[in-house]
Amino acid sequence: MEMNCVMVREIGSFELTKVPVRRPLDDELLIKVEVTGLCRTDLKLIRTGHRDLVLPRIPGEEVVGLVCEKGINVNGFKEGDRVYVYPGQWCGNCHACLCGAENLCQEMRIMGFHRDGGFAEYVTIPARSVIPVPQGLSPEKAVFAEPLSCCLNALELAHACRGKTIGIWGAGPAGTLLSRAARAMGAVPLSIEPDNRRRKLINGVASCSVSRFDICIVAVGARQAYEDALSMLAPRGRLVVFSGLLPGDDQFSVSFNQLHYFEQTIVGAYGCCYRHGIQALDTIAGGMINVEDLISHRMPLDRLEGALAIVENRQGMKLLLYPS
Repeated sequence: MEMNCVMVREIGSFELTKVPVRRPLDDELLIKVEVTGLCRTDLKLIRTGHRDLVLPRIPGEEVVGLVCEKGINVNGFKEGDRVYVYPGQWCGNCHACLCGAENLCQEMRIMGFHRDGGFAEYVTIPARSVIPVPQGLSPEKAVFAEPLSCCLNALELAHACRGKTIGIWGAGPAGTLLSRAARAMGAVPLSIEPDNRRRKLINGVASCSVSRFDICIVAVGARQAYEDALSMLAPRGRLVVFSGLLPGDDQFSVSFNQLHYFEQTIVGAYGCCYRHGIQALDTIAGGMINVEDLISHRMPLDRLEGALAIVENRQGMKLLLYPS
């Protein structure tokens, strides 16, 4: 059996093609893709490459679908179950895994980067990477579990809690989810975003109105944003490096005396752990965070070029791709 998919064979281009569907191994599931989220990481992967990308590759790390076949050693799932796919495949034995940080596993293989992802009609994945979607939760809402998981990881590393002021640079899909998740925790998020079209989606948080933040999170790949965030960090504040930068823009001159005298912390946040996926699905299903209003475009997979242009030009919020 063959399937339609998007294949990246070289950086800077992709092709719409057909490839054989890979049958699941003993510990795997074959998932019929219902919907895949498109994000700026996918844009970066296709246009300029990515540290973790291994070619050739079918991209797509935000996937929700239906179980249609399982390996002989897989229990707990049946045909037709709707599932969200945690994109990581981890070893479980290295220092990072044993510390509960499997997103930093030395042998991590990420769907859409090291192994084929969801820009296709089907995707074959390890069963242990699958999380059941709560009953009644639509695939369009459930697919937000991956970007929300990354935001929950960042807020966890930020030590976000009730009453903390959080400056969030950027009000795209990730910045908006960070704001909404922070508010659900009882924190006080404030957005730094010049685009009024995006600011108005953050549930009434219009703009920055304080000079110092307990926590600064940069959710936009801009060097200036990091410089501004560091200058607005309060004593004992934490700067979370959430968005990556292009090579050449990632080297900074930081005053260690500032960190020393004001007891400030800089912490990285990359991806998410399996537990964040469970937390994200429960949060969305429980109505604690609204996501549906962030969907700006629903497009078939064969219109990926147009979808990438929308993301590149920031002409929408969340784009969802459908395989047929």
